[in-house]
Amino acid sequence: MLTEINFDGIIGPTHNYAGLSRGNIASASNAGDVSQPRAAALQGIEKMRHNLALGLPQGFFMPLDRPDARWLDMLATTLDEAEPHLRAQAWSASSMWAANAATVSPAADSADGKCHLTVANLVTMPHRSHEWQGTLAQLRLAFADPAFAVHGPVPAPFGDEGAANHMRLCDGHAGAGVEIFVYGVGGGRFPARQHLDASKAIARRHRLDPARTLFIRQSDVAIQGGAFHNDVVAVANERVLFTHETAFHDRAAAHAEIRAAFPAVEIVEVPAHAVSLPDAIKSYLFNAQLVSLPGGGGMGLVLPTEARETPSVWNWLEAHVAGNGPIRKLFPVNVRQSMANGGGPACLRLRVVADPATVDPRFMADAAKLDAIAEVIASHWPEAITPGDLSSTALVTDVRKARAALLKALGLDELQ
Repeated sequence: MLTEINFDGIIGPTHNYAGLSRGNIASASNAGDVSQPRAAALQGIEKMRHNLALGLPQGFFMPLDRPDARWLDMLATTLDEAEPHLRAQAWSASSMWAANAATVSPAADSADGKCHLTVANLVTMPHRSHEWQGTLAQLRLAFADPAFAVHGPVPAPFGDEGAANHMRLCDGHAGAGVEIFVYGVGGGRFPARQHLDASKAIARRHRLDPARTLFIRQSDVAIQGGAFHNDVVAVANERVLFTHETAFHDRAAAHAEIRAAFPAVEIVEVPAHAVSLPDAIKSYLFNAQLVSLPGGGGMGLVLPTEARETPSVWNWLEAHVAGNGPIRKLFPVNVRQSMANGGGPACLRLRVVADPATVDPRFMADAAKLDAIAEVIASHWPEAITPGDLSSTALVTDVRKARAALLKALGLDELQ
């Protein structure tokens, strides 16, 4: 049976605060701090446990091999000799944010009746530009069934950052929907990461119906305010679009275009006078998982605890729930280590509409498997990483052993 599955990235043992993501305020603000990879990964596991307890299908992806010595070799240097900024980029654990792994179009939207996935090229940021090869290998393994079509990246220089800039409206996840690609235009102090040409290429590759495919420009105000991806200011689920007033370049035209393509849409807009853009970004109000609860329970919002600690945000959310809005339940989760590096609950997951029976079972979660993953993390992940540790040969050995232990525990040695 077709259903929505959330695939979370397991936070890798090299999780650190190098401040590599230009335009990501949290990443820049915490640059140079001491990270806690073990705590970070266990927080991610607890989020997956929480979603399983809600009755939501859950999958996961493996951390990539880091530090990436092969990438440094392409730059004619080594871990020992690389300049500090290149070494930090080789250590990055940012593949944990699975929302940037790929763009996904369910079978009901595609002319050939397959679920299409295009791996993101992430070319805008050097530390992420060398992720796609490892991510593509996992996607081809997890979604090897003929029900899927897995594609390589859009070529450079057209930046593509995956599902973080893609939304879908539908009457039900298994039915045909309207896909919304949100792109940016450069020119400010922070880069626009999603290019229009990349989004159009993916829509063509996924064989989408042009009449049910929209391309909407993200607002410059949002990008320059720190909303480096659309999912920092807007998220959609089934008939609901949950968005900040400043999300789109031409708000009125965007809303009209969405309503014309999908008349059943319910646009829940948070006005800037109630929640400022800085508060929305600081709390990651929209970088939440807007999910359909099983058993007719309506929609729930899995959001970071920082949202509860931001008065304007929590006041608005409580008023919305009390007013019988479409979001019926609020589920704060602790992902502070990820948040400090610029990624909330929605960054950590990729949504795939599929029959779970068609997915390689090694990538599907249950309580026992999450227990086994947590045991490996508790035993092998570093407790802390300081900026100076990135030049440690001993730490290189330790993190590679840690990842190898996880792959072995899950029977995924071919990803070694």
